[in-house]
Amino acid sequence: MKKRLFTLGLALMLIVGACGQQPQATPSAGGGLPADAAAVAQERGLTPDDIYAALKTYMPSGQTDPYIMLSSGGQSGQVYVIGVPSMRLLKEIAVFTPQSWQGYGYGGSGDEILAGGFMPDGAELKWGDTHHPNISETNGEYDGEFAFINDKANARLAVISLKDFETKQIVKNPNTISDHGGAFVTPNTEYVVEGPQYGVPLGWEYAPVDEYADQYRGLITFWKFDRVAGRVDPSRSFQIELPPYWQDLCDAGKLVSDGWFFCNSFNTELATGGVEDGNPPFEAGTTKNDTDYLHIFNWKKAEAVFQAGQAETINGMAVIRLQTAIDEGILFFTPEPKSPHGADVTPGGEFIVVGGKLDPHVTVYSFEKIQAAIAAGGLATDPYGVPVIPLDKVMEAQVELGLGPLHTVFDDKGYAYTSLFLDSAVARWTLGGPYDDKNPEDGWTLVQKLPVQYNIGHITAAEGDTASPDGQYVVALNKWSIDRFANIGPLMPQNFQLVDISKTGDQMKVIYDMPIGMAEPHYAQIIKADKLKAWQVYPEIGWNPETMSVDPSAITSEDQARVERNGDTVEIWMSVIRSHFKPERIDINKGDRVIWHVTSLERTPDATHGFALSGYNINLSLEPGETQTIEFTANQSGTFTFYCTEFCSALHLEMMGYLTVKP
Repeated sequence: MKKRLFTLGLALMLIVGACGQQPQATPSAGGGLPADAAAVAQERGLTPDDIYAALKTYMPSGQTDPYIMLSSGGQSGQVYVIGVPSMRLLKEIAVFTPQSWQGYGYGGSGDEILAGGFMPDGAELKWGDTHHPNISETNGEYDGEFAFINDKANARLAVISLKDFETKQIVKNPNTISDHGGAFVTPNTEYVVEGPQYGVPLGWEYAPVDEYADQYRGLITFWKFDRVAGRVDPSRSFQIELPPYWQDLCDAGKLVSDGWFFCNSFNTELATGGVEDGNPPFEAGTTKNDTDYLHIFNWKKAEAVFQAGQAETINGMAVIRLQTAIDEGILFFTPEPKSPHGADVTPGGEFIVVGGKLDPHVTVYSFEKIQAAIAAGGLATDPYGVPVIPLDKVMEAQVELGLGPLHTVFDDKGYAYTSLFLDSAVARWTLGGPYDDKNPEDGWTLVQKLPVQYNIGHITAAEGDTASPDGQYVVALNKWSIDRFANIGPLMPQNFQLVDISKTGDQMKVIYDMPIGMAEPHYAQIIKADKLKAWQVYPEIGWNPETMSVDPSAITSEDQARVERNGDTVEIWMSVIRSHFKPERIDINKGDRVIWHVTSLERTPDATHGFALSGYNINLSLEPGETQTIEFTANQSGTFTFYCTEFCSALHLEMMGYLTVKP
């Protein structure tokens, strides 16, 4: 027993010292370990690695994480905000799906934002499948101003302001019905790029699948982002028509490769399925070829072609036709590993790393060699006439990592980290070339395979997609958890595992498991917390979060609260402050059109109020200084209550009022 305590105590002293902290001078039980801590460690059977993990991830009350992770929420349609390394869930950002706690989609401005992403005929879309969040960049570095997220299910893009971590805009792509390769930003967020997924006729018009090769197409969209307005501008955006391969994930070139863009594709077989008719299923038909095509775009040349008027307008959107893209030198292909799922540009922009799910290697492409091959010309073409650069002309290296390589991220020590889906592992390997002297190992070498639990999909690193990654941490976004958490039924949580990558060599360690029990996240990005300058209260009383300005219908004091009738329209200006509404009694007639402006007069951080109107499916969240407007027709007569849904004060339960509707 004493030997065990001494060992744990010595381990704890060494670990604390390594973390840059000093052991407390408290009563100890051998080796300097506090007696109560030693007892806990002994009782729980904790190892030195367990104690190290606890010290690396524990965040004392009142302290905040040095990093913030923005994670997609998959079928939830939302985005999640998580502290790193504590792995504490801080917020769910409502995006494509109504969210009642935030009052999003229940009567306020969220209704208008959601409507911006409805189908062209107005058909409602009230859920999404979010996949790839991207944080806005300046000179290839996260700047902490905006985030963007795609909806794979319906080919939509959303803009989130990181001033208040709320959605500001949703746009529906007019020419494709699903996307996967979005949302990826160019190095100065000139464009937010939305890749497609499955080939369809442009505008998803009807065409028989038997006419796939001729009538179906791929499409990549460059949404122009207006940073001042905080919105994408469809009128300044353009698309590029592509062959009907299934374009997948993308990444923008940076520094030496700025102005170029790279996307995976699969199904170069042009498989059309039909297992019910005796045809090969998609899973077989799309994996016959030994290679697929990495798509290489000169997006700055595409921008010039668009601005010169060489695009065709289809469903209100400028489209650079495939032949124009070929003729103008915008689009090139090169073979890539079979069934790829990740195209990732190194921090300096020198290389593009591609993993193929059915190839144990990652293939590394040299941007310099790509440029040389394009300049040399004389390239063969694919069946659609796109120039194809031979693999041996552009490949820098291949590194054998294991089974099912998918996505790759980078650190500050010249290492790359690739998720291995079939191996359920994170592979650490070395970059070569200008990264050779950043670590002890030779370039292009596998260093360590760390088992994770289980079936890792995406992977993310601290500042890992920027021109200057931080290192320190990687998060494995695992699809299965199986035995990691308590059994709560057949639908099990996903598992985010935090990996310590602070040491070189084969010293990676899993130090935290975080259950994600409300979604199936896909990708995430991790930003330094000090880059985020979020508000604690809105800048002025009467702030409209949708327009990010003072609402002209807002009031600034209780004295301005009132009810006015104009025919069968009733307009209400209501103030909200602890612990009452004004007015508290509102009397209207059945059939009246109601316009209700609700303004929080609070200026204290975290003094959030709610506004719920029973029977009318209306619920708002009112952060300090916020104004919301709801409009509805009083189609039910009777007596209805409204009340504050946030426990705002000792007299919270008394914060209510009556809406009486005369028959």
